[in-house]
Amino acid sequence: MTATERSAEVLTAAVAAFAESGYAATKTDDIARSAGVSQPYVIRLFGTKQQLFLSAVHRVCDRIEAIFREAAHDIPPDTPPDEAFRILGGGYRVFLSERELLLVLMHGFAASADPVIGDEVRDRFGRIYALIRELTGVSTTDARRFLSTGMLLTVMTAMQVAGPNAVPTAWATEILDDLRAVGD
Repeated sequence: MTATERSAEVLTAAVAAFAESGYAATKTDDIARSAGVSQPYVIRLFGTKQQLFLSAVHRVCDRIEAIFREAAHDIPPDTPPDEAFRILGGGYRVFLSERELLLVLMHGFAASADPVIGDEVRDRFGRIYALIRELTGVSTTDARRFLSTGMLLTVMTAMQVAGPNAVPTAWATEILDDLRAVGD
């Protein structure tokens, strides 16, 4: 395996580990073991645990942006902003099936007290916000509502009441049914 391939494999293991345990609780030893490499090799590839976490956050945010861009391909030209917004919301179905995306992003928010992590996470979230506005043409208010719904789904995914292997609860079902009814 090339160093690039091995690096990608370590990063995949890191995304899974950080999604499960967050930044503070995840050990580079565990990531190394999962990727089938030594802990010093992980550090040689990424420098520090912080840099590895930021690489995981960037990978996740790149994927989130790609999902939104892909959903935007279904928006016909001259579609009114509200309809474009509804179509783009279809991307959340992918997020619910790729649970690690939402969890790493959430852990990035939680680790944002660290100035380096916080700067990167704020920048990436701002880029996601700008992309949503660019792809749909919706107002600031609608973009806020869209992101608020996304954050609700992120929290519900973390609690395992939404997404794959969800534990059914009456309140979560009610919220998810309402979201389906309004097309968010």
